[in-house]
Amino acid sequence: MPTKVAIVEKAKRASPVSIDETIAQDSTMLGSQLQVLFERLFSPNARKSLRRFSSTEAAKLLGVTDSYVRHLAAQVESISPEKTAAGRRVFSLEEIHAMRQHLGRTKPSYLPMRRPGDHLQVIAVTNFKGGSGKTTTSVHLAQFLALRGYRVLAVDLDPQASMSAMLGYQPEFDVGENETLYGAIKYDETRRDVSDIVRQTYFPGLDLIPGNLELHEFEHDTPKALADTNRDDKDMFFMRVGNALHSLEQNYDVVIIDCPPTLGFLTLSALCAATSVLITVHPQMLDVASMNQFLTMTSDLLAVVKQAGGNLDYDWMRYLITRYEPNDGPQAQIVAFLRSLFGERVLTAMMVKSTAVSDAGLSKQTIYEAGRETMHRQTYDRGVESVDSVNAEVEQLIRSAWSRT
Repeated sequence: MPTKVAIVEKAKRASPVSIDETIAQDSTMLGSQLQVLFERLFSPNARKSLRRFSSTEAAKLLGVTDSYVRHLAAQVESISPEKTAAGRRVFSLEEIHAMRQHLGRTKPSYLPMRRPGDHLQVIAVTNFKGGSGKTTTSVHLAQFLALRGYRVLAVDLDPQASMSAMLGYQPEFDVGENETLYGAIKYDETRRDVSDIVRQTYFPGLDLIPGNLELHEFEHDTPKALADTNRDDKDMFFMRVGNALHSLEQNYDVVIIDCPPTLGFLTLSALCAATSVLITVHPQMLDVASMNQFLTMTSDLLAVVKQAGGNLDYDWMRYLITRYEPNDGPQAQIVAFLRSLFGERVLTAMMVKSTAVSDAGLSKQTIYEAGRETMHRQTYDRGVESVDSVNAEVEQLIRSAWSRT
């Protein structure tokens, strides 16, 4: 048996662990293995593609009958629907949009796009506690609006870039230097035009400004810029996201910003760029207590920004209950508590915790991308119903801001 003295001497001779080197080695190993895994799942030239939609789904998206979809398919020259093995017609989203344009020629209400006088809707989805469903909410909302015929821009401001990955761009491999929004809002002469950063996605009607770890640089650069007394820069940090998006205003109807899970300069700039704010809330006591801290800090910081000239006039602000379990009594009590406090500022619809959404997410898909045939139909239908209800309520808020029924 080794003596106590021998054990101490051995511990002294052991090399100390250098945490920075250990973390760097782990990052390198994990990154290389992620690349191998990614290439195994998707070939190097592979890109995500969107499934086709049944005539029933197309009818629901257009607000017409199933039989009228078949009539439209025969009327519009650009549409040549494929047929499944069972002989059922399926349509691409481009073809559904073509039908919508055809309908809009005689009845403009089929076209939900902005009209003269309607301002660009910029929705910031935020909360600084992880696991609140922020990114899931952002991506599903962006895709829902694109399915409905809006021109949508998704902006990934989260350095973890989960939104980018969901929309087909791996942040480690597909997004290079100066290819995030940071490239358009940085403080030096290498700043790029934001239009050069926008990317098309496989989802017609939905474009993306991707994110990656370089977004952290804005948090480091801003204090230096604020401390530089020789700097004559009227474009303050809280104006930069808004000014960048303003140059894209004519191209889109709605912008969805997935904010970082921290209350830093990026989040503040996004909140100043927004016309509306959606705060995700997981109905657990610790999460609600965390949200209270978030609201307090946000209020204090935005008050300072407002005094400096930041724009904080919103069309609406809403709380969205996420990952809700209908049979969980304590969750129901917390939801009732929040509704008693905030009233209509809590969305009526809730994002129910759904196996269908989780299963689709395993392959980096949303429930809109996963077909009904890929899982248990009742599970799929319940998941779609929940997500649709939330997104339809947000759409109504957008239309109300445009004074539209």
